[in-house]
Amino acid sequence: MTQQDSLSLQPVVSLDEVEQPAVVAPLTPRKVLGMLPADATPAQQDSAIQAVFQPKTISYSSRPDTLHLPGHNVGRSIFDTHLPVYYRESFFSVDTLFHPELSGGRYGMAGDPLPYTLRSDNVITLTFILCFIFAMLAFKMSSGFIFRQLKDFFYEQRESGPTYASETANEVRFQFFLILGGVMMLSIYQFLFVQNYIGHIFMVGQYQMMALSFALLMTYLVVKYLLYAFVDSVFFTQHQHYAWVRSQLFILALGGAMVTPVVMLQVYFDLSIQNANVFLIFLLIIVKILLFYKCFAIFFKRLGAILQIILYFCALEIVPLVFLWGGLLFFSHYLKVNY
Repeated sequence: MTQQDSLSLQPVVSLDEVEQPAVVAPLTPRKVLGMLPADATPAQQDSAIQAVFQPKTISYSSRPDTLHLPGHNVGRSIFDTHLPVYYRESFFSVDTLFHPELSGGRYGMAGDPLPYTLRSDNVITLTFILCFIFAMLAFKMSSGFIFRQLKDFFYEQRESGPTYASETANEVRFQFFLILGGVMMLSIYQFLFVQNYIGHIFMVGQYQMMALSFALLMTYLVVKYLLYAFVDSVFFTQHQHYAWVRSQLFILALGGAMVTPVVMLQVYFDLSIQNANVFLIFLLIIVKILLFYKCFAIFFKRLGAILQIILYFCALEIVPLVFLWGGLLFFSHYLKVNY
């Protein structure tokens, strides 16, 4: 009796019926953090990462590099302390496209930076434009008043009352604006004067320097007006004081309008500081002569009082001007940075 082959009795099993082992995907930090609750703190997240992932020692291969070009020597190891710089740093090692965290910089040779000039300052340019526009509006709106003042300037005022038409509020406002614009132009001129004769580096910026000059000039005008009001109230009549203030306001307004083109030529057309000084000194002399004439015509009216008019004019016109000039120079030297 022959023995049957046991292999032939086994049923045939298909590959689909064979249970395949489950493939477990490796954990990633994202999956580990996803298993944690939504309110997990950073410390808990860090503890979970450290519990799943253990640091391993990195072991570099000690086998020689055989991927060098034929005919060339074997490459040198990056751990060699005597390795030249061009081995350790490539062309792209400092390139911004290769390292976005590095600043871009600029290609080519750096040029010399342009120095600061008033002509390239937008604030100064805007100031000139506004002063020019408002000055044109002032001349247009009060041209009749200006010509009337010029016509009556050398007319001798009488004590009984004024024979001229009183100016309106708009005309007085325009005169104040012309004086204000002239003070602003003088503050810019003072800054240019200080840059040429004292220095370029100060403890404050250029706007602060101009603001200081503007404040000193306005203080000078206010103090001088208060002194005139006190002295005139003691020695002269109210009509004489009004006529004197009116004449002063008109002369200062015209002087402020004449200062503007000189400063603009100095800023935008490189007018030398020496020529600007000559013109402004000449303008100051003319203004003081006109004020001296009006002071004589309004208050004294006789040649026998020449000593009184000199004392009055010097005490209230020349002395405050000297103090103003000294104060401007003092603050300019005080704010200068000395090395």
